[in-house]
Amino acid sequence: MARPIVAIVGRPNVGKSTIFNRIVGDRLAIVEDMPGVTRDRLYGVGEWLDHNFSVIDTGGIEIEGDSELLKSVRAQAELAIEESDVIIFMVDGKAGITAADSEVAELLFRAKKPIVLAVNKIDNIKRQDDIYEFYSLGFGTPYGISGSHGTGLGDLLDAVVGSFPENEEEEYGEDVIRVALIGRPNVGKSSLVNAILGEDRVIVSDVAGTTRDAIDTPFERDGQKYVIIDTAGMRKRGKVYENTEKYSVMRAMKAIERADVALVLINGEEGIIEQDKHVAGYAHEAGKAAIFVVNKWDMVEKDEKTMKEFSQKIRDHFLFMTYAPIVFLSAKTKSRLHKLLPVVVQVAEQHALRIATHVLNDVISDAVAINPPPTDKGRRLRINYATQVTVKPPTIIVFVNDPEMMHFSYERYLENKIRAAFGFVGTPMRLFSRKKSDDE
Repeated sequence: MARPIVAIVGRPNVGKSTIFNRIVGDRLAIVEDMPGVTRDRLYGVGEWLDHNFSVIDTGGIEIEGDSELLKSVRAQAELAIEESDVIIFMVDGKAGITAADSEVAELLFRAKKPIVLAVNKIDNIKRQDDIYEFYSLGFGTPYGISGSHGTGLGDLLDAVVGSFPENEEEEYGEDVIRVALIGRPNVGKSSLVNAILGEDRVIVSDVAGTTRDAIDTPFERDGQKYVIIDTAGMRKRGKVYENTEKYSVMRAMKAIERADVALVLINGEEGIIEQDKHVAGYAHEAGKAAIFVVNKWDMVEKDEKTMKEFSQKIRDHFLFMTYAPIVFLSAKTKSRLHKLLPVVVQVAEQHALRIATHVLNDVISDAVAINPPPTDKGRRLRINYATQVTVKPPTIIVFVNDPEMMHFSYERYLENKIRAAFGFVGTPMRLFSRKKSDDE
């Protein structure tokens, strides 16, 4: 099931980013600290009362063009309203209600989304009375919080998770592979959908951002059932949407959460740009299987070395996704299109692959024998055993004498040995170290 999306909205300097950091905590460190990982603090993952949810910090949405404050705030709020399930409307308890607050409130009234009002900078009991004027905004109980001290967040998050939509029944069976097409505007997502389906179900135009609705398209090929989740889905038009690069990441978040396999589309004609890393990075953080799809390959002047050189560029730019296969094709001419779905099936199977504990431990034992863990101040990391605890993505816990002695480089070594033995093509892996308890 897709995680609910919570957006933090408000005028500048009310403390949105501080609260965002409080909610997502150290979960931002999930992605390895490797060269090529684009760190973007626009979104993160929060946890509260057994709920997992995505969080958007609209302070990270930079609106290009007209820089007038109210227009910028309005634009950010509109993006959040469209993409989120619940909105935290943040105001400043010290400053009181401002014109910008009223502007955002007016937008949110029409949003028909659950709104939770957070009054920040209530740093002590004396300031509690400052929250009462905010009742006049019309959003019910204002929750007094302090970003600097972390107080009041529990009550706020209780209200947020209490506003989540009811879990809908999964509409597709386990045998259906759910595929999300993600990528920046104008890489050819809609054209690829049409090429795969063999019919023009989606409006295609050379103008970036012309797809009007996010469409789930079920189809069957060679006995395998699929659903394509098209991420374009731009319901509103205008400069804000076309000029905000991060908008495509927000749009992709929902689709990625619901998918088994993410097709990361890259424009072969234009090459790789920084925004491609933003979009791909979210698929990686979400633990989804992934395939790089280089589209518009028919437009590229090439010789026998071109494909190899372009593949190397992808590997150099996306060092954190070396597991993802690369498929070159042209949605327009359908050249090499037949190669795509077999790879989708392969990575979906690998994403759901489960390894028996005894087989996994044979590989771990061999890896340790070949390259024993290094010592640290006379102590050596001792690996007791490992077990795979879940799939999608494959997640393995390694029980050790002291998790703090598991160096990142040795963890990566073990992952490489596991991949060499079992494949796990196209899927990220999660490897966690845990101290072996006495009763285990």
